[in-house]
Amino acid sequence: MVVADSQSSDTGTILRVRGPLEFKCHLDSTDARLMHKVISRTFETLQSQVKSESCVLTVCDSPVIIWPNRGVYAIPEEITPNTLCEDIHQWIQSDEQEAAGKRSAKKKSKKSSAASVINLRLMMEATKTGRPLSAPILSRTVHKSHFLSTTFPVDCVVRTTVNETIKDAFERLLEALTHQLCEMEKVTLQHIKGTTLLVPQPLHFLLPEPKGLVTVVYPAGVPDSQLETQRKELHQQFELPDDWPYFRRANAYHFPNEPYKDGYLRNPHLGLTHPTLDNGKVYLVQGFYSYHHYMQDHVDDNGWGCAYRSLQTICSWFQQQGFVERAVPTHREIQQALLDVGDKQASFVGSRQWIGSIEVQVVLNQLLGVTSKIMFVSQGSELASKGRELANHFLTDGTPIMIGGGVLAHTILGVAWSETSGQIRYLILDPHYTGAEDSQVITDKGWCGWKGPDFWDQIAYYNLCLPQRPKVI
Repeated sequence: MVVADSQSSDTGTILRVRGPLEFKCHLDSTDARLMHKVISRTFETLQSQVKSESCVLTVCDSPVIIWPNRGVYAIPEEITPNTLCEDIHQWIQSDEQEAAGKRSAKKKSKKSSAASVINLRLMMEATKTGRPLSAPILSRTVHKSHFLSTTFPVDCVVRTTVNETIKDAFERLLEALTHQLCEMEKVTLQHIKGTTLLVPQPLHFLLPEPKGLVTVVYPAGVPDSQLETQRKELHQQFELPDDWPYFRRANAYHFPNEPYKDGYLRNPHLGLTHPTLDNGKVYLVQGFYSYHHYMQDHVDDNGWGCAYRSLQTICSWFQQQGFVERAVPTHREIQQALLDVGDKQASFVGSRQWIGSIEVQVVLNQLLGVTSKIMFVSQGSELASKGRELANHFLTDGTPIMIGGGVLAHTILGVAWSETSGQIRYLILDPHYTGAEDSQVITDKGWCGWKGPDFWDQIAYYNLCLPQRPKVI
């Protein structure tokens, strides 16, 4: 597992090239030293292909084709080596433009001020123009050997500057591709088992500024628990604290506009405007979580499952930050966990009984090994005085908070709080939502939004479950 590339995250364009590279070699001997030599020579061949004139990069969802080793020759002809990287966006068609079939609509494509991604596909020309093809010759040789054949998933990123040309950017991109193949070779040789190869997989991780986006190559099939030594080396290399799992697979960077396979929305609160308070500051959940609410997963829990959904949101946070590898528990698994610790009777499993903050605390400890603090307020009006404690929680632990009172439960994602005036607003994620996964509707209708102290019943009592982030990983 080795760092392959890093770039700071200044405004610009990210070039991301992906594509399968076929890895094939014959092993005439199972002697480890000889096998390593053959595998290394095969990697040298792959590097030669990337540097050859046969290397082709196509821009996804566009007519653009670039031969980077032919003087950055490109089709269409309007694209020259001196074309700015950001100008390639003009040729990328949106879904609407593609459906309309209007190539001329390319000029309507606008690039945002933030860094955006240009996806490229790595390909190799099978033939060359201008050369007559020879007739195929078949031969047969009989001898014992091991034939290794697999596909390596190249995935390389380079961040460009605003005024960088295609020529300069693609030169750096090819260097990064070559370097990534070197790192793949190291990982392959390090983890080879007999004549079985573990496919090296590049993953990208977004580190705190100014480090930015970093690429690491992992061996497929080796769990994170067996890569702890390498991760510690990476933490030391990048001077990162040991209380956040930056390099676990769950923390791999998710590129914009790529849908999540599980279908859940991530961090809907990011589309909200922060409230303005006199001398106030905003304290928010750290990292990523999934929005879990009524009626998901083909479960009709409308009217009784709000605390289960809040708990699922919290569990998703620990999973997506890489603190745990366990999947988000189902309602039945939550109920079974409470039965296993002796908190409930057998009839509870499969029922529609509510749970509260104390049960959430118990389940987090039972299923995830996560401890929690419980904050008790005898009436809702007292919540307004808890600004300092809540702000400190989001600063130090950064986990979602479950709050329950009566028969209702909500998730607190942050607070806006003024130390001088005592003014406070709560960022609430409401699990009672029953609609589709539409972030616009969810924020516009207030299912995820900032609420004032009057959001709570002023005379009801509330329990808050504050999950604690593990301090050592």
